[in-house]
Amino acid sequence: MAERIKNKKKNEPDGFDRFNRVSKPVDAVLHVIFMLAALTCVIPVLLVVAISFSAEESILEYGYRFIPKIPSLEGYTFLISQGKMIARALGISLFVTIAGTALGVLLTTLMGYVLSRPDYKLNGFLTMVVFIPMVFNGGLVSTYFIVSQFLGLKDSVWALILPLSVSSFNVIVCRTFFKTTIPESLVESAKMDGASQLVIFSRIVLPISLPVLATIGLFLSFAYWNDWYQSMLYIDDSKLLSLQALLNQILTNIQMLVKNAATIGVTAAEMLAKMPQESARMAIVVLIVLPIACAYPFFQKYFISGLTVGAVKG
Repeated sequence: MAERIKNKKKNEPDGFDRFNRVSKPVDAVLHVIFMLAALTCVIPVLLVVAISFSAEESILEYGYRFIPKIPSLEGYTFLISQGKMIARALGISLFVTIAGTALGVLLTTLMGYVLSRPDYKLNGFLTMVVFIPMVFNGGLVSTYFIVSQFLGLKDSVWALILPLSVSSFNVIVCRTFFKTTIPESLVESAKMDGASQLVIFSRIVLPISLPVLATIGLFLSFAYWNDWYQSMLYIDDSKLLSLQALLNQILTNIQMLVKNAATIGVTAAEMLAKMPQESARMAIVVLIVLPIACAYPFFQKYFISGLTVGAVKG
């Protein structure tokens, strides 16, 4: 009996471990909740993909279905017919996303590191300068005037990069991370060895800050890839349109043709009737979502690996 009690006590968690344990019924309920939450994210994506592979007459007759009654590639064929424009816009989007993310991560981490230094004299003032735009902004008119007239970025690829490169929220995230995670003793010891602030930032701080780098990079890449608003404001040259702006124009043109089918003549109306409206819309969505969905595991990999990196060793 004493031996059984002793073994029972040995199997029971001690200290804070007992607060981290979840009973089997609660664990099962949590699994069900997380599975339902995952399905609410995955099911709409699967439906969009299924519609993009459906024939237009199948959609009109049977509605949206996960398994198309009449499979077809006409939505993607329609996009391929616009292949030259889409390929050029894809190149613009890739350049803007890659260059903008790299520039944004560099500027954001530099600002965050400077604001995290407790001995910096302008720390409080510049923190307020960064924080105020999170609550108030200058408005669309002033922003457009600064970017297009004052900076002269109208019809320039930099008009798609610079306005989104730095945000107050990302700077505050970096500042908080550097202030709470980077040991001050590590910075002080590097100063005693004669290292400058730039050397400390590039060779000591950044290598142990992969989690925040991956997080900011993920935020920026999503923002750049999904952005079409900057193209609408600052780009008049069709050769500089991003992929999202171009596909938005294609979608708008389809809707315009649908609304004006009665006034564009019999031949055009017949052509319009054969145009894959719904499947083309969903094919556009798939084309936009697929690249960024493939990029997410890349950032997630570095985010997880960055959690295991340390600098202070005993």
